[in-house]
Amino acid sequence: MKHKPADIIIDGLILFIMGIVGIMAVLPFVYVVVASLTPPELMGRGQMILIPKRLSFEAYRYVFSTKTLMQALRVSVLLTAVGTTFNIMMTVLFAYPLAHSGIKGRRIILFLVTFTMMFSGGIVPEYMIVRSLGLMNKMSALILPGAISTFNFVIFRNYFQELPKELEESAMLDGAGYLYILMRIILPISMPIIATFVVIYGVGIWNSWFAATLYLRDSTKWPIQVVLRMLTNLSMALGDTTAMDSDIMLPPVSTKMCTIVIATVPILAVYPFMQKYFTKGILLGSVKG
Repeated sequence: MKHKPADIIIDGLILFIMGIVGIMAVLPFVYVVVASLTPPELMGRGQMILIPKRLSFEAYRYVFSTKTLMQALRVSVLLTAVGTTFNIMMTVLFAYPLAHSGIKGRRIILFLVTFTMMFSGGIVPEYMIVRSLGLMNKMSALILPGAISTFNFVIFRNYFQELPKELEESAMLDGAGYLYILMRIILPISMPIIATFVVIYGVGIWNSWFAATLYLRDSTKWPIQVVLRMLTNLSMALGDTTAMDSDIMLPPVSTKMCTIVIATVPILAVYPFMQKYFTKGILLGSVKG
């Protein structure tokens, strides 16, 4: 198949533009990684380039010498795992029944749910509810208020509506109930969309920090994003300085960059394994309204 000169030029221009966009997307993270590995003396003098002359792990030694960061990292991992599991479970259990037209009061419930996509109560009512339920300074305050995302619920519900009704009907003829059908039939064939929203919920929980600053007073319960924000805005000493060489004064920038890398790498490590499900999972639930 022969290509016209105009097609070759257009293809080359598209590849050039996409290459520039790709570099612009990757360059900031490369800068952060290199800055975290730049020797402190070079960083202190502002002599940092994208390709360092030599590597230094002083910033990582400094950060990992404290219990603050490691405790925050453990909190974030536990919070993300428990919160994502709970979010997926609640969304599925809420969306699956409402995908059936025979449910009484279905239209009213759907109206009330979708109404929250346009109008929200705001921070103050949510704070008052959390306080009245006795969830202040508890990890559950970071999970329960956002247990179900309205947008994600709509996608799940649309997906369940598109599944062949013959699957449920044939199972019911064999005496299966709705819960058995959901666990043994619906969920196994719904793994693409579930995997998609595992990543969406997980990334959202991992990156959240505002709720923790509102509801958690105990610093040992802070997730890593709160610690990172403290580092960004304050001159906060995290590490044990005795773990460093006596003649090295670690600049705050190296500590911040190192903490950013530590806070970003875990979620980036999970993302590639789920990325292939994103397009398929979103499209499966967005065909019908």
